[in-house]
Amino acid sequence: MGRPPRHTADDFLDAAIRIFAAKRIGAVSMSAVAREVGAPSGSIYHRFPGRPALLAAIWLRTLTRFQQEYLEALDREPPVEAAIEAAAQVVRWCRAHPAEGKLLYEGTRALGVDDWTAEDRARADEANRRLDAAIGKVVRRLRPLTGRSTDELMLALVDLPYAAIRRHLDRGEAPPPRAVDLVIKTTRTLLSG
Repeated sequence: MGRPPRHTADDFLDAAIRIFAAKRIGAVSMSAVAREVGAPSGSIYHRFPGRPALLAAIWLRTLTRFQQEYLEALDREPPVEAAIEAAAQVVRWCRAHPAEGKLLYEGTRALGVDDWTAEDRARADEANRRLDAAIGKVVRRLRPLTGRSTDELMLALVDLPYAAIRRHLDRGEAPPPRAVDLVIKTTRTLLSG
């Protein structure tokens, strides 16, 4: 029986996110991540065959973690409160995880999605389909309750929280606490008139 590995896949993913947050995605190389972890460069290749696999893994892990809390918020009752909570959750999550929030904000194109394996692209597509389905479901429930159009509801659920976090993430900082309150207040106003 061999000894357990000193560094986990999560150690490498966490290091990649730290490098990304400090220096942008171009600085995230296999050797830089191994150095950040304090591991021999061969160790990272035991977990990720190359940079595209590493970048896909940080995207997929981050997206999964974000979506778990967002989807839980969307699934609450009553639907109007669920929508308000989901919009606020975007800001809360980015406050708690600003580097990961910036990663999601940058998107898959910045992470070289075209170089990912078909399997990794399919996993990302499936996560996006889950999110689209959940948002579509709440929009269908909200339209008769609020009298708002799909475009107005998408503004409240997607565009507003994105706008509230964008300028802060662009500057490499977490959104301030007041951004949560602002999104709650504005989303409530958009949904109730």
